[in-house]
Amino acid sequence: MERIRLRFADLIINFVDRERALRQVIEWVQRVLIQPIVVFGPEGCGKSAWLKQVTQILKDIGFDVIYIDPLHRDFIAHTSASDVAKKLSEATAEVTGIVQLKLATLAIDLVKELLCKWRKRRVAVLVDDVFQAIGLDKAETYVKELLNLIEYPPADYEKIIAIVTTSEGVTRERIGRHRWADIMPMWNMSRRGFAELYEELPSPKPPFEDAWRSAGGNPHMLEQLYRVEWDASKVVRWVIESRKLKAFTASLSDVEKKWLFEAVEDPDTLFARERMLFMMKLVELNLVVDTIPEREPDSWVDEPPPEKDLEIGVGKYVAWQTPLHREAVKKVLKECG
Repeated sequence: MERIRLRFADLIINFVDRERALRQVIEWVQRVLIQPIVVFGPEGCGKSAWLKQVTQILKDIGFDVIYIDPLHRDFIAHTSASDVAKKLSEATAEVTGIVQLKLATLAIDLVKELLCKWRKRRVAVLVDDVFQAIGLDKAETYVKELLNLIEYPPADYEKIIAIVTTSEGVTRERIGRHRWADIMPMWNMSRRGFAELYEELPSPKPPFEDAWRSAGGNPHMLEQLYRVEWDASKVVRWVIESRKLKAFTASLSDVEKKWLFEAVEDPDTLFARERMLFMMKLVELNLVVDTIPEREPDSWVDEPPPEKDLEIGVGKYVAWQTPLHREAVKKVLKECG
């Protein structure tokens, strides 16, 4: 299997790990798929890198593949259909404020074109972090349109693969109300896989255990640490500012602050009836992941997280996105609580 090359800060590195997640793609191709697959997980856990590697895998086994990242106006087109890449390139070059929505819609339209005009039989559409780009209010409609591609295609086909990724915890609740998609979680990298990624980075660098305790297997947080020469306090400050945590903490009642203090020590304390609404505030800020599914391997893309590992902020039912998110909250509570 050809491993793609990816940009990581100022480096170009090999795609590493996720062997099980890549094997799962082959399994999806071999079985009957009647719905799109929506993959959700912590921000920066590696969904985008995995999806780009999936693009290569599907190309290698004979699929015409359209990959788009509407938020960053990025695309990959593996197809002999001559005008597909041209249309995607023209769409990404637009300067209007709705270009992300146009790109997301264009991906579906181009699949129809591949089926009807070009008579392609095996087609894949892979859409990265689409709901952040098009708006959460359009998430359900977009998934339904992908489902319609599979259920009511404009032409006969052998196989359609539709995969969407999201970091938006709220989206999962909205889509989950319907039976329009298989919703599967992906977690941060395992310790073994994270060690492979860590080894790709040049020295000087801190001991692996320090990097693991800070990032908890999250590739994006490892990249952020590398960018700031391993100064974790700078990454914590970035989380505080990007999430507006000081204003958020100031808005909390004394009881909610107490709950937050307790969640820093053990996120499962949020999983209580009287704290559910408060937990959802943290989910909306992408600080925690709630209602983590059972650790049955077949229910997960790649390896599930540990049953519980408080060192990196993982509870049985609730987890901090990364240890650095937890540290950011802890710092604000200490300063403003």
